[in-house]
Amino acid sequence: MEDKRLTRQWYVLHTKSRHEQVVLEGLLKKSMEVFLPRVKVRSARRDRRLMIEVPLFPGYLFVHTDLHPRTHLEIVKTTGVVRLVGTRSGPVPVAEETVASLRIMVASEMPITTGSRLRQGDRVLVVRGPLAGVTGSFVRYRGFGRVVVNVEALGQFAAVEVDEGDVELLPPVLG
Repeated sequence: MEDKRLTRQWYVLHTKSRHEQVVLEGLLKKSMEVFLPRVKVRSARRDRRLMIEVPLFPGYLFVHTDLHPRTHLEIVKTTGVVRLVGTRSGPVPVAEETVASLRIMVASEMPITTGSRLRQGDRVLVVRGPLAGVTGSFVRYRGFGRVVVNVEALGQFAAVEVDEGDVELLPPVLG
């Protein structure tokens, strides 16, 4: 019986914040097949009306590889890599069809909205923009890369709308 870990499959790779491109380039230099799904969004800078490409899943990309111990080590030693996503028993492969579907969706250039990164009530920190340093609770997605966050002040809440890329999820202990 063939060991599934030694068959080339797609795996999700968790990266440090905003290190997706660094990881992509590092793995390409190691001759690995990598997929970083990106979508076009309007730039968050007020002085520009540009469309820029951003990762569809910030902090994650896909790598097509076997999980030979040496290959696994090469992957996790790449600058910017946090870990291969999986369970306690090891990395979990992603279905080939899932990656193929993502490739089609991204190539279509149709607007794509993801909604699983933040859940209502999650504690978040604004890391960029005029509200950098403010903490609050995630309320909802507004579309076009915008989110609504409730900020508590003086026992009351103020809802603010910010770019999704400007907020980071706080660990439950810090929230």
